[in-house]
Amino acid sequence: MAAEEILKEREGQIREKGTGEFAIECDKPSLAGAVSQRACVFCGARVVLYPIADALHLVHGPVGCASYTWDIRGALSSGPELHRLSFSTDLREKDIIFGGEEKLYKSLVELIDRHSPKAAFVYSTCIVGIIGDDLEAVCRRVEAEKKIPVIPVQSEGFKGNKRAGYNAACRAMFRLVGSGPTDNISPVSVNLLGDFNLAGEIWIVRKYLERMGVEVVANVTGDGRVEDLRRAHGAALNVVQCSGSTMDFAKLMRDEYGTPILRVSYFGIEDMAQALYDIADFFAPKDPGIVRRTQELVREEIGKILPALERYRKDLTGKKAALYVGGAFKAFSLIKAFRLLGMQVVMAGSQTGTSEDYEELHSVADEGTVIVDDANPLELVKFIKEKGVDVLVGGVKERPIAYKLGIGFCDHNHERKIALEGFEGMENFAAEIHRTVMSPVWRFVPRKWGENG
Repeated sequence: MAAEEILKEREGQIREKGTGEFAIECDKPSLAGAVSQRACVFCGARVVLYPIADALHLVHGPVGCASYTWDIRGALSSGPELHRLSFSTDLREKDIIFGGEEKLYKSLVELIDRHSPKAAFVYSTCIVGIIGDDLEAVCRRVEAEKKIPVIPVQSEGFKGNKRAGYNAACRAMFRLVGSGPTDNISPVSVNLLGDFNLAGEIWIVRKYLERMGVEVVANVTGDGRVEDLRRAHGAALNVVQCSGSTMDFAKLMRDEYGTPILRVSYFGIEDMAQALYDIADFFAPKDPGIVRRTQELVREEIGKILPALERYRKDLTGKKAALYVGGAFKAFSLIKAFRLLGMQVVMAGSQTGTSEDYEELHSVADEGTVIVDDANPLELVKFIKEKGVDVLVGGVKERPIAYKLGIGFCDHNHERKIALEGFEGMENFAAEIHRTVMSPVWRFVPRKWGENG
């Protein structure tokens, strides 16, 4: 890794395993002018809250902020789909000069009357933070009139990074918890946190849990419902997948209601099985048969997909992968999943990793792996070329980088339409990696470096 090609201010956020003691800087504002791949506070709050499908989501700000909608980031619902509509107060110059509170009030009243939501979330944007509209007061007024929860989300884009948006969303969502009945909730019950049901994954996980005999009280993010959130404090355990986005919510519930936290991943055979075993172990004192049922489930599901994985492995062995994902938890599982396919991960990065995340990432990565926090496009290109990568795993912002360099790409972020969690998700993932890495199109789009460059 040639240090002279990295901006000096960025050097502390990039490390290569095996080149000395590991200490990486993270969770700090993006470097001005470096064109970070990371999103803003408002985006972080939208990510967490908007999959609550029967709530109204109103963006208080310029109409452009409301462009971040279902079409950009899908989240499937098994029932209502109010979350797919994007509403904005469309603040204009006059509102910015004289204030937008009255416009917000009228918008809320009209939308609640028209759509009859179970609750309403009102997102603050940069300009609202500057002009100082009192969201709390307007929401309180509408809540009293309409008799539904109307919750302000303090998500001004300029006041931090995407993680600050996660935190704002968790605090807003927590205002619902504790207001619903908990009668008839099983002692063997969980809330699912941090799965956004982008392509129906939460339905896969719920199916596994049902076979184990575990009740799911609330999907706190994907396919979410207001009434489920109101009674979420009755669950015996909070199971957290994306810790960056929902760990703050889990900690609030632990502190207020004593709900224990279990951190898991549903990506890859190894981590999916471990997640189910950990849940079974937690409930074993209450349900002695749960461990046996879980073992049978895992054995059966793995047996179904192993032949297909072996076929893909024959072609993919020796290929190299690079990862740039939102939350670092995905990277841990993806490294293990690629190993199962005979591939090596040579670069791994995230937008919102914490020190603990990067320590864990360092522990599972191979020697020579570049680990990067809050990267920019130039850095990603540099590492992909240096390491001779065959496939980049990322989201919509990383896709053009891969294609311009003439390598395969796998969407493992918000825009994907194929379920990649669970055991069947691992088979889908392997098929997609095989399809893109082995595609004949790369014969006609030479890589921008090396022997074909």
